[in-house]
Amino acid sequence: MNIGSLLTQTARKFPEKLAIECEGRSYSYRRFNEEVNKLAHGLLQRGVNKGDKLALMMKNSDHFVFSFFAAAKIGAVVVPINFRLTASEVQYILAQSDAALVICDKEFEKLIEDAILGTDVRFVVTVGEPETEWYYSYNGILSENKTEPDIELSEQDDLEILYTSGTTGSPKGALFDHDRIFKVGISVVINMGIGQHERILHLAPLFHSAQLNLFLISGVALGATHIIHRDFHPVKALQAIQEHKITHLFAVPSMYNFLLQVPNVADYDLSSIKRCGYGAAPMAPELVKRSIKLFKTDQFYNLCGLTEGGPGGILLDPEGHKLHLGKGGKPIFLTEARVVNEKGMDVRPGEVGEFILRSPMVMKEYYKKPEETKSTLKNGWLYTGDLAMLDEEGYITLVDRKKDMIITGGENVYSVEVEGALFEHPDVLDAAVIGLPDEVWGEVVCAVIVPREGAVIDEKELRSFCRQRLAGYKIPRRMFIEEQLPRNASGKILKYQLREKMNLVGDL
Repeated sequence: MNIGSLLTQTARKFPEKLAIECEGRSYSYRRFNEEVNKLAHGLLQRGVNKGDKLALMMKNSDHFVFSFFAAAKIGAVVVPINFRLTASEVQYILAQSDAALVICDKEFEKLIEDAILGTDVRFVVTVGEPETEWYYSYNGILSENKTEPDIELSEQDDLEILYTSGTTGSPKGALFDHDRIFKVGISVVINMGIGQHERILHLAPLFHSAQLNLFLISGVALGATHIIHRDFHPVKALQAIQEHKITHLFAVPSMYNFLLQVPNVADYDLSSIKRCGYGAAPMAPELVKRSIKLFKTDQFYNLCGLTEGGPGGILLDPEGHKLHLGKGGKPIFLTEARVVNEKGMDVRPGEVGEFILRSPMVMKEYYKKPEETKSTLKNGWLYTGDLAMLDEEGYITLVDRKKDMIITGGENVYSVEVEGALFEHPDVLDAAVIGLPDEVWGEVVCAVIVPREGAVIDEKELRSFCRQRLAGYKIPRRMFIEEQLPRNASGKILKYQLREKMNLVGDL
């Protein structure tokens, strides 16, 4: 089963069903499939071959979806790129992935012009009329041929190179074939009970593995309807849920936080929502509770995985939320998970170790990075670099990244626990906990806080609040007030940036 054929089959089963609605443009599954085939033939006519790397520098759109499935049908390998990156960062990815072609939104045309210098990119396609002389227009390369491309594909052919978030350095490209991504779709359908009658709202970026692999591809395979937003805007998201009777929502924690800040949020009819998923970054229990109240459903799923897993990992289902809110969950379908010490031995319940995974959805390798692959994939297990604890019932809780754990006075402090306590305070809108160097303690626990609108943080009162919830050594000794926290497109806080900035602030 290859991913392109999933669309072909769905178009045959549900030809007139609404497949995509994006910025006023609507497509039945029949037309969706035809648009994909027209692009696929256009790419073939211009010399794009099976195995060529096709980079997408695009925001969420119908054209992104068409480009992805067209590449899948002709055996090209899709390289989705974070559209927030700079030209030099994009250049690194284009060169490292051996990209031969770029399809970009018009607003990124100049950036791509700079980024392709010194790479193997043969040509660029712009959605819209290109201003660069030798670029092709998207509509200009479409073929009149709407038939299925005659390309022989197998499940083992490569499909995607997904670049990691790059929160600590240059991103690495996780390589996946069709079979791995097909199983990612199967796992989320089984674990979350997604069906063909879903109306899925796509808010998170499609270049990210969660929105792309978990919900777009699985939804297309089932015949669901996809409402696609180019950018996230909380009011427009609420309007879309009400207007389109959205049944399935996935969002990163910061998006839920923004939805809750809409002044008249209670006026929207959100009753169509059957389930909500969150992931890509830790979500404080207090924020989960407020979101459950907002959507008036307890059908919440914590999807705790990573790009290298497909994404795959562990999941906390609605029943788990009732008794184990704040925990990561248990392994998803087709997945094994363990918590091990430095010798690779399982730790006892309550002890902290490294979270490792094994499943047929785990990446093949880091593209052209054998040493990094060797250090991450060991004896069939994916070593995630995340620290976790296992309880007596088998629930796994991620407590920190290895590099983000704080050691103060010889005691280990896990930022997720401290952040959870801070989020319970009514004046805290957003928070991140980091360690900063200290001559006495080695490191001290520091909190970077974004107050709610109109609130003033009283540090003494906030420390007293934390003291009721945390051991004394875990309470932030220093606090910094910021207007917002730096995040990547996946919603993950860039803690290395915070450490650099707060170190400078502390030196003043």
